[in-house]
Amino acid sequence: MYRFVLTRQWVCLTLVALVLIPAMVKLGFWQYHRHERRVAQNALIEANLTAPPKPVTELTSPGHLVPRADYWRSVTATGVYDTAHEVVVRMRTSNDDKVGFHVLTPLVLPDGRAVLVNRGWVPGGGDPRAYPPVPAAPAGEVTVQGRLKADETSGSSGIKDRKGLPDRQVMLINSAQQAETLKKPVLGGYIELAGPAPAGPEGPEPVGTPDHDSIGAHMAYAVQWWMFAFGVPVGWVVLVRREKRDREAAVAPGSGASAAGEPEPATA
Repeated sequence: MYRFVLTRQWVCLTLVALVLIPAMVKLGFWQYHRHERRVAQNALIEANLTAPPKPVTELTSPGHLVPRADYWRSVTATGVYDTAHEVVVRMRTSNDDKVGFHVLTPLVLPDGRAVLVNRGWVPGGGDPRAYPPVPAAPAGEVTVQGRLKADETSGSSGIKDRKGLPDRQVMLINSAQQAETLKKPVLGGYIELAGPAPAGPEGPEPVGTPDHDSIGAHMAYAVQWWMFAFGVPVGWVVLVRREKRDREAAVAPGSGASAAGEPEPATA
């Protein structure tokens, strides 16, 4: 009674099931690895945010590529803001998802080198091509504290680096690009300002602390995919047994068909 599994319909159904099982198992591991990466990233953010601040010059230098282990590392820098070469970064969102600009101001260090400081978010004006109103940076020598971030590229950020932008507007925060304008060495990466807080309510809105508490639903998705993979063979067995019962019922006495599968003779 199980020879029906060799029919074309059942062979196709079985092949589909055999393809679905490893595919669902693989999708489950994909979500599991995403969960592991999120947990590791949260631990890295937590460790770097709570570590004692280091001078930024100890962690980066001109042309240096900030490694992932140093992302969000708490750093300090002392120098004078170079507001003449301040630029704004287009298409950036505030903490409540409003679109505007990030204010990027070079901080010139005592040795003549500079480090880029993201001072925070400001709203755009009525004309997106016009330079927005930007609160002035503190004058004189200042000591800032913030989070070390890597240079942005189109590949790492997903943001297209457009050409022909209005004066003093950029798409990416990139130390190599700004070094060409400043005509002086610029430390690799940049500082995302965390302190001191802007003076008064008119200052740029500080960039929010990166989320390092949420782990997302990747683990739940992984378990779901594995349950689906387990359910495929179970469902296949259930369907086979149901088909067997239906065929047995079709040839049983009184079912309207003979054991040979032919109609019973009519009676007078």
